Amino acid sequence: MNGEEEFFDAVTGFDSDNSSGEFSEAHQKVTGMIDLDTSKNNRIGKIGERPSQENGIQKHRTSLPAPMFSRSDFSVWTILKKCVGLELSKITMPIAFNEPLSFLQRITEYMEHVYLIHRASCQPQPLERMQSVAAFAVSAVASQWERTGKPFNPLLGETYELIREDLGFRFISEQVSHHPPISAFHSEGLNHDFLFHGSIYPKLKFWGKSVEAEPRGTITLELLKHNEAYTWTNPTCCVHNVIIGKLWIEQYGTVEILNHRTGHKCVLHFKPCGLFGKELHKVEGHIQDKNKKKLFVIYGKWTECLWGIDPVSYESFKKQERRGDHLRKAKLDDISGKADSDVADDVPVAQETVQVIPGSKLLWRINTRPPNSAQMYNFTSFTVSLNELETGMEKTLPPTDCRLRPDIRGMENGNMDLASQEKERLEEKQREARRERAREEAEWQTRWFYPGNNPYTGTPDWLYAGDYFERNFSDCPDIY
Repeated sequence: MNGEEEFFDAVTGFDSDNSSGEFSEAHQKVTGMIDLDTSKNNRIGKIGERPSQENGIQKHRTSLPAPMFSRSDFSVWTILKKCVGLELSKITMPIAFNEPLSFLQRITEYMEHVYLIHRASCQPQPLERMQSVAAFAVSAVASQWERTGKPFNPLLGETYELIREDLGFRFISEQVSHHPPISAFHSEGLNHDFLFHGSIYPKLKFWGKSVEAEPRGTITLELLKHNEAYTWTNPTCCVHNVIIGKLWIEQYGTVEILNHRTGHKCVLHFKPCGLFGKELHKVEGHIQDKNKKKLFVIYGKWTECLWGIDPVSYESFKKQERRGDHLRKAKLDDISGKADSDVADDVPVAQETVQVIPGSKLLWRINTRPPNSAQMYNFTSFTVSLNELETGMEKTLPPTDCRLRPDIRGMENGNMDLASQEKERLEEKQREARRERAREEAEWQTRWFYPGNNPYTGTPDWLYAGDYFERNFSDCPDIY
């Protein structure tokens, strides 16, 4: 197989994390018909309290059809040993390392805490709106906690839609490019209060014991009532011990969220683990106005919760904390850091939950996961429902929707042999379609998105063409 014919299947890498911190979602509602209390909408075992609707489904499932397949008999090293320092988008991975979702469905997990967008839209002041937007940006990566499987790489032309009337949004995504792999998405509030859109192109590299995913692509949130647009990119994700040892994950890097109308900016620092794991999962940052005056301090963990407080109270608390650290420092002076070696990186011991500074305001808490989550690829309740396919849904979905992918469906049902066979068949079908286009000198035509520039940043982006929910799917390609 030459490089042009390779089918890549490593778009998102392995996701894992070892922090604990199960919280039920903070109670949030906005006026109108939409109940945005996500603790109720995601609570396990109380289906009667969740009158949700997704493409005709009245009650969302609370478990997968089959438990997670064991990966203990497979070695990543046999695949990755020749890839140190290389980009991984063309490396084919065994199906045992997947989870039964497409990357398009994984992107949809951004919407689990959509109540934060609704809350932002209802806030009268730009500072308060930025607080909620910042919380939403952090919550978007929270589902990666303890996720050790990688989603299936979307086929070119693959789509995914989600309508959640109970949560007040609808969502559409499409795989718009194969080399490089680019996924475009568009979501809108059912009460016409927001638009949320972007295109994702993650760049992965293998560094011997870890895989690093560098985020590419701009994420845009528009609050229509306020005529405001916010843009940002996600932090870098690094997965440790992909060869030996227990997988664990950290997010690091600086995320800057800009309000293009008012000039307010939120700067969030996702902290690297650091020595002794003291900084594991921590997020710290601030909100400033257009004159760079610091207005609000934000702190917490992307795996647990996010809090905020005024800068004066924050600095006063930190000054007292530093005095205490100075007294404890002598006890640590004789402890040296461990040099890099061929052994596994120690999994950092997760520190106790976030220390709340008196006077702080809770911005967000992670949802409690279902009690059987460990047997379901560590999915959240929201994630469990994403690949749900009820009788009759095929009549309303386009033939490209990833709920209809036979390899993902086979894995979800526990039939790994069938899933592996179907994965190989789909890969070859996609390669043959590419060869056919090359013979005919034809270019691939996307269906629901088109290339352009982001209207706020001017950077290259994929923009929603509209009309998906008119449901004219007669010209959709046969990709399965």
